[in-house]
Amino acid sequence: MNLPLTLITTWFFFNYFCTLPSMPKIEIRTVNVVQYLQPLREGGSLPAIVKADDGFLYVIKFRGAGQGKKALIAELIGGELARAMGLKVPEIVFMQLDDSFSKTEPDEEIQDLLKFSVGLNLGLHFLSSAITYNPLVGKIDALTASKTVLLDSIISNIDRTAKNTNLLNWNKELWLIDHGASLYFHHNWNTWESHLDRTFPPVKDHVLLEKATQLREAPGIIQNLIDEQIIQAIVNSIPEDWLLEESTEMQANEIRDAYNRFLNARLNKIDVLAKEAINAR
Repeated sequence: MNLPLTLITTWFFFNYFCTLPSMPKIEIRTVNVVQYLQPLREGGSLPAIVKADDGFLYVIKFRGAGQGKKALIAELIGGELARAMGLKVPEIVFMQLDDSFSKTEPDEEIQDLLKFSVGLNLGLHFLSSAITYNPLVGKIDALTASKTVLLDSIISNIDRTAKNTNLLNWNKELWLIDHGASLYFHHNWNTWESHLDRTFPPVKDHVLLEKATQLREAPGIIQNLIDEQIIQAIVNSIPEDWLLEESTEMQANEIRDAYNRFLNARLNKIDVLAKEAINAR
C-alpha cells in the first residue's frame, strides 16, 4: 500500500521530535510579599525576613539594593547550580513586592530600599533556628566540602571564607546560602570575555578547603550531574526584566548567551579548577 507523502512526512517528524531528549526546566515559584517583618542588618544589602501569601517566611533579596538585579541573578544561578549538584539550598522563589510597604515604613533607609524594589525580587525559604556553620567545630563530609569548593570555583564566589561562611546548619545538615557576590564578571560587560580563561585563585581562602579531601573524585561526579542543558535551563529561568539594563547595549538574549558561555567554560575546565584547589590545600 502506498501512503501519501504528506502522511509519511507527518509520521516522520512526529516520531523524530517525540524521541528527542526534552530540555530540563527549572521551576521557580512566584509569591507575593504580604508582610515585612524584620531587616537583617548583618547583610550589607539589607535583606529582610518577610511573609508571603503562601504562608511561609522568606529571606528576601532586594533588586533595589547596592548590586541591584545582578546580585539576584548570581543568587539564582549559584543556588540552582548547587541544588543540581546535590547540595542543600533553601527553596528559591520570585517575590512580587508592591509599593504599599515603602509608604508605611518609618526607617528612611529601608523606605528607599523598598521603593526602589517594587516589582520582582528574589527570596529564599527562611530556615528557622538555623545556626551559622562554625569551621572550628562544624562537621561536614569530604564530598560535600569538595563539591562546595568546586561550585564556588565555577561561579567565582569570593564570599565563602572563615570570616563569612554563608553556610548554615539546619536539621543536622549543611545548607548553602548567599551567592550574590559571585559571577563578578557581569559587573563589566565590556570585559566579560576576558574571564573565560581565568581560574579562581581566591579558592585558597575557602572555608571548606581544608576538609575538601575528595577534590580528585568530585569533578567527575559534578560532570555527571551538570551538563549544558542543565546550565541552559538555569539561565533560561532568569526573568527577562532582570536582564534589562541601561549600562550596556547588549540585548537580553546576548546576556543569557554570555552566562551560558561562561558557565560552560568553567565546567569544561573543572579539572583545572580542582587542581588549583588541591595545590591551594
